Amino acid sequence: MIDIKVPARICFYGDHQDYLGLPVIAGTINRFIQLKAVPNNTNNFDIKLLDLNESLTIAVNDTLENVQNGDYFRSCMAVLKEKGFAFEQGYDIEIAGNIPVNAGLSSSSALVVCWLRFLVKIQKNTVAVSDIELGHLAYEAEAVYFKQPGGIMDQYTIAQGGMLFIDTETGKSGKLSTQLGTLVVAESGISKQTLEVLQNARVYAQNAVEAVQKRVPEFKTIAATVSDYEKYRALVPDKFQNHWYATIHNYDITRKAQAELLKDIPDIKVLGDLMNQHQEILQNQIQNTPQEMIKMMNAARKAGALGAKIIGSGGGGCMVAITTDELKNKVINAFLASNAVNAYEVQLT
Repeated sequence: MIDIKVPARICFYGDHQDYLGLPVIAGTINRFIQLKAVPNNTNNFDIKLLDLNESLTIAVNDTLENVQNGDYFRSCMAVLKEKGFAFEQGYDIEIAGNIPVNAGLSSSSALVVCWLRFLVKIQKNTVAVSDIELGHLAYEAEAVYFKQPGGIMDQYTIAQGGMLFIDTETGKSGKLSTQLGTLVVAESGISKQTLEVLQNARVYAQNAVEAVQKRVPEFKTIAATVSDYEKYRALVPDKFQNHWYATIHNYDITRKAQAELLKDIPDIKVLGDLMNQHQEILQNQIQNTPQEMIKMMNAARKAGALGAKIIGSGGGGCMVAITTDELKNKVINAFLASNAVNAYEVQLT
């Protein structure tokens, strides 16, 4: 039997930065997608999605033409086939997990990484694929293949695992401290609006940067500092001012968080404050946080959360809070009392 387990991810700092080529800080948590497979006597992948009570069959020699939007099973096969991979043996496959769907914890990217690990593993001749390479394959199959606007953060984080500072230009990453205090995830019950939020945020941010570069060709976001916000602000059209602010200041927050997480003993109060600053920008400038979720996070902070933010592209989904072990139950109860549908402690993996 083949048994593959792949984690969910949380972006702690740098949301809406990876598509600008700026770094992010993200980590994997103990929520998983699991795939179990055994060879069968057919030429089909017979797949059971246990959580959805659904099943599908894909021929190993499927032409992979006219793949429907969101069919990640076939897009993964198509991406690998273009790179010389072949599929010859059928399998009976069961997939299940405990990652909330459409909630910001990257259940879709976890599924893509899990499926790719399976497809690589069943090759007739062993193929060595590094975690970074697998992350890039997942990005190709999920985002590039369907011309979706997201960056590489989700796939690269899930493929590599741990707490990471990811250079989204190169895909290179560095390990960071996992000492973020006690982490609580809360599910708002509000479905995300991923593509709409991502598309608007990406276009506005890119237009803001391009407006500056048109007048200052040597300007590079990767070298930007907080002083550049005011220095070049007049060059940015009013329509893109919020995203100009977000681009510069979120990058600054990410670098400060990286510096703290490189310490032997990070200060979780500092990390919580940086998380709150990041959330302020997400809700005020990028405007990706529903009012109901703002109220939930405010309640969590009053109960003892040092920091709280929305997870993922936004528009709904989950939130994460940094707290202490002593106060975690109060934070969980505060989320639930303010109408979150679920809240629980998670650990970094």
